[in-house]
Amino acid sequence: MGFPHTSARVQGVTTVAEPAEFLRRLRSDSVTHVERVPHRLGQTAPWPDWVPGPLRAALAERGVAAPWRHQAEAAALAYAGQHVVVATGTASGKSLAYQLPALATLLADPRATALYLAPTKALAADQLRAVAALDLDGVRPACYDGDTPREEREWIRQHSRFVLTNPDMLHHGVLPGHAAWSTFLRRLAYVVIDECHTYRGVFGSHVAHVLRRLRRAAARYGRTPVFVLASATSGDPGAAAERLIGLPVTAVTDDASPRGGVTFALWEPPLQPALSPSEDAQPVRRSALRESADLLADAVVNGVRTLTFVRSRRGAEVVATMARRSLDEAVPGLGARVAAYRGGYLREERRSLETALLSGELLGLASTNALELGVDLVGLDAVVICGWPGTRASLWQQAGRAGRTGREALAVLVARDDPLDTYLVHHPDALFGRPVEATVLDPANPYVLGPQLCSAAYEAPLTAADLALFGPSAPGVVAKLVAAGVLRQRPSGWYWKQPGRPEVDLRGTGGTPVCVVESATGRLLGTVDPGSSHFMVHPGAVYLHQGESYVVDDLDLDDAVALVHREEPEWSTHARDVTALSVASVRSYVDAGPVGLFFGDVDVTSQVVSYQRRRIGSGEILGTWPLDLPTRELRTTAVWFTLSASSLEAAGVTDVPGGLHAAEHAAIGLLPLVATCDRWDIGGISTPVHADTGAPTVFVYDGHPGGAGFAERAYGVAAAWLRATRDAIADCACETGCPSCVQSPKCGNGNNPLSKADAVRVLDVVLSSLPG
Repeated sequence: MGFPHTSARVQGVTTVAEPAEFLRRLRSDSVTHVERVPHRLGQTAPWPDWVPGPLRAALAERGVAAPWRHQAEAAALAYAGQHVVVATGTASGKSLAYQLPALATLLADPRATALYLAPTKALAADQLRAVAALDLDGVRPACYDGDTPREEREWIRQHSRFVLTNPDMLHHGVLPGHAAWSTFLRRLAYVVIDECHTYRGVFGSHVAHVLRRLRRAAARYGRTPVFVLASATSGDPGAAAERLIGLPVTAVTDDASPRGGVTFALWEPPLQPALSPSEDAQPVRRSALRESADLLADAVVNGVRTLTFVRSRRGAEVVATMARRSLDEAVPGLGARVAAYRGGYLREERRSLETALLSGELLGLASTNALELGVDLVGLDAVVICGWPGTRASLWQQAGRAGRTGREALAVLVARDDPLDTYLVHHPDALFGRPVEATVLDPANPYVLGPQLCSAAYEAPLTAADLALFGPSAPGVVAKLVAAGVLRQRPSGWYWKQPGRPEVDLRGTGGTPVCVVESATGRLLGTVDPGSSHFMVHPGAVYLHQGESYVVDDLDLDDAVALVHREEPEWSTHARDVTALSVASVRSYVDAGPVGLFFGDVDVTSQVVSYQRRRIGSGEILGTWPLDLPTRELRTTAVWFTLSASSLEAAGVTDVPGGLHAAEHAAIGLLPLVATCDRWDIGGISTPVHADTGAPTVFVYDGHPGGAGFAERAYGVAAAWLRATRDAIADCACETGCPSCVQSPKCGNGNNPLSKADAVRVLDVVLSSLPG
């Protein structure tokens, strides 16, 4: 079945019959593997008897003749009062599984209400369009989020029966003001949690307690709603859903929807000559951003409607800009058919881009994972994934954005010059035919539980019965909060005693977003989360917004404002930081003779101290400029291993600092292979003699307060993780180390010192000593 060509009539655009044909037109020597995922026929089920006629008719008008079997199964469980998670593939129609019971109940009971939670505003807006399009009498769906005008909020609280929001707004806007929502809450029949696999790590742990607070608030008004969760295919979705909501959950995982065939290519950018004429200089690979931009431009020229996923906001802007320039050089004006999409845009920009993509006005889009989730992008033909997205679940979620109506689709994973990406494109068995990862979250994390208990106490005094809702760790944490003077204990319960609300940062972004403002006009360009501000909008940084470049004049952290001016420099900027670490406590360890393996709590201090300017195109370093930014402190969890000096000497390790440093980089790069994280979730440090261990040591730590479960997972599968790390280094074709094996894009020391050969020897010592 061929590509649609509604947008392929413009000058300079040709047409392609099949994804495989388009792939053949591209540079074949960059393709390391092609996987063919065959098409699958769908299996329908009869409409449940309880689905009312008006709902069936509205769905039939939207092209739904009958539900798929998994939709009917999950909907029936929910309608019968069971909490259920439906975990099936992208475009499998999970939305109908929760729409059927929720909307049927709202039509049967004119007083009932339903609450829908999405991790992103874009997804909630998309679901609002879908529900509103059914035009069901009396449902009155509405979005309630940070973009909702103040004058509309009171109407929504009083009159909407299907409220679509996100965990942040539930935490900040609904639960603290639950009295104003009392009418809605005392009629609450269903809570829908869409894309629940995204609630992992610290964010997922926070959301787990926000949901417990919601259950508590609903119970105060006499309601026990049914939870219906939707997830991409994930490992053990039932257990993850139970951890998330704190209740027993039935999992529906047998996907009965039809699926078009997918041609999935793994793509390694080619080597380029070394930038330096030195004999020791190593050739470097072409940038994954440049490769992805070229693929996006080629796809647009061939009439292939394409979405390119890029890991960073800056990367999305760069890919869109490069693709537009290439297209305009080929056909003036064609670059306008490509745009960037990312978080930090204003609401009007996001909605405009979504509409343009859906209508076909845009042929190509470079996006962060803001569009990974279930926004209904009808008619896309291909997906380009710029760099390993961190998990197999995300990989298949992103690939599934194309071919939504059963057509053939193309997905291309473009490897970055990174140890894990290189490993994966040469080991396709690590991607295909393997189960996706389980979702990692830890509601017992005291750095999460404490602030959430404070929020609950602010909403209503905590009782002994409430503590059971928050888990077995809650009494101990409450006692510490009382001792700290945060809560006051009285016979009737525990009361919040501080002025104002508790400050809780659900997403670990570090507080108030930093506004990026154009100095000359006062125009708000967008926002940057505070956790990224030191790297993205430090003084002198180049900030990209919809293809336009700005240079930061000043970063005012107290007022959370970055002032910028319009400029088109010939360089990009890259921040550099320094990190120090001390061991606070050891939770578990393995004594393996000359090697020790540990898991415990650590204190990390870090500071962005300078930035480099690199020439656009060549990557040549033009110089380093110092920065004066405050130090940041983090108490988190880490996995670390120590080695005896004698074992390293016996193994022939001559450059101990370089070997440890290179092993640390590669271990960080490979950790996402065994844990649901990406390398930006974690950090590391290595030293030939650490003050707390007295031995050569490599640390890898979670980049979130209290830990996020990643280091603990690494400790549990250390042998497999470090074996893959050793193999990735040893198998790399470079001689002395490169970004594909031991160099890191986030190294604060400029990737110095590094010794590839000694890294292999260090890991050989560890692996020969560790059990398993």
